[in-house]
Amino acid sequence: VCVATVTSFLFGYHTGVVNEPLESISADLGFAGNTLAEGLVVSICLGGAFVGCLFSGSVADGIGRRRAFQLSTLPMIVGAALSALTNSLEGMLFGRLLVGAGMGLGPPVASLYITEVSPPSVRGMYGSFVQIATCLGILFSLLVGTPVKDIDRWWRVCFWVSAVPAVLQAIAMEFCVESPQWLYKCGRTNEAEMQFEKLLGPLHVKSAMAELSRSERGDDGESVKFSELFYGRHFNVVFIGTTLFALQQLSGINSVFYFSSTVFRSVGVPSSLANICMGIANLLGEPIKAVCSSTALLYSVADLILLCSLPGSIIAMLLMDKLGRKMLLVGSFFFMAFSMGLQAIGANRHLGSASVYLSVGGILL
Repeated sequence: VCVATVTSFLFGYHTGVVNEPLESISADLGFAGNTLAEGLVVSICLGGAFVGCLFSGSVADGIGRRRAFQLSTLPMIVGAALSALTNSLEGMLFGRLLVGAGMGLGPPVASLYITEVSPPSVRGMYGSFVQIATCLGILFSLLVGTPVKDIDRWWRVCFWVSAVPAVLQAIAMEFCVESPQWLYKCGRTNEAEMQFEKLLGPLHVKSAMAELSRSERGDDGESVKFSELFYGRHFNVVFIGTTLFALQQLSGINSVFYFSSTVFRSVGVPSSLANICMGIANLLGEPIKAVCSSTALLYSVADLILLCSLPGSIIAMLLMDKLGRKMLLVGSFFFMAFSMGLQAIGANRHLGSASVYLSVGGILL
């Protein structure tokens, strides 16, 4: 599970890696002041991720989960090297595009793989590692980028650093088990039993195989065509899921991850310190966010609860059973709206020093 979540860590790292160094990158590569070019350096990575995620499922089913992980690390390693070595805007864009392809391919496989290798009793807890690893990656990228103002061309080191966990994951996957579910679907029943024995112990192999057989029969009994996702009960599920994530994206959280340094500097706050605080605030929200399966909870009021020393995942489970999913989602969206209202008020420079507290405080909230 830890090896699998490295790909989510890399997703988070590459999400935040250009935050602090963007100004230095633009100056060194000759496009300082060109906001379109700066925006492309940030966003082309997501364009590559969009392409990568389109093929993620078919790749994982075609060559297996382990090989899919290893394949996803290849463009991230090559893309990071190109970004670190380039002396032109075009080279940077191409490197970021390749990294994005790996970012889109790996995390969906990680969620699938963790679900398939985890015992049912801890499946939810292990599944939350994907979100937590993403957050840790963002926080680590902000920490690595801190010296960029003091050390010339430090931004190149920031990209080189990302190649290390990618290489380690590609190697470590050779020693991880393959998904028993994938082996079973491929008709390799004996190998699936061997993997279950490694994961669960010999006493649980028969029960695991029986559960796997039942789930496979259930899948075969109801096949869903792609067109059926756009009407009937399937459409309701798709609509709710996509709308929740769309609203979260439109809230501007990606702008915070990519451009918080610029925002903090504009209101006179040292960006390195503020970015680290933002990363920590983000991390505190992850356990509840993961359990509720909605990134909207990233800035929920439950962040305050998580400041207590109790394990975040246990509190999240208690809240989920007591309040329900919908209540937490409504509360989190309301609190996000309130926080953005603080940022909007903070944009009024006539408020003086209060503008700083409202702007940064709104982002952290």
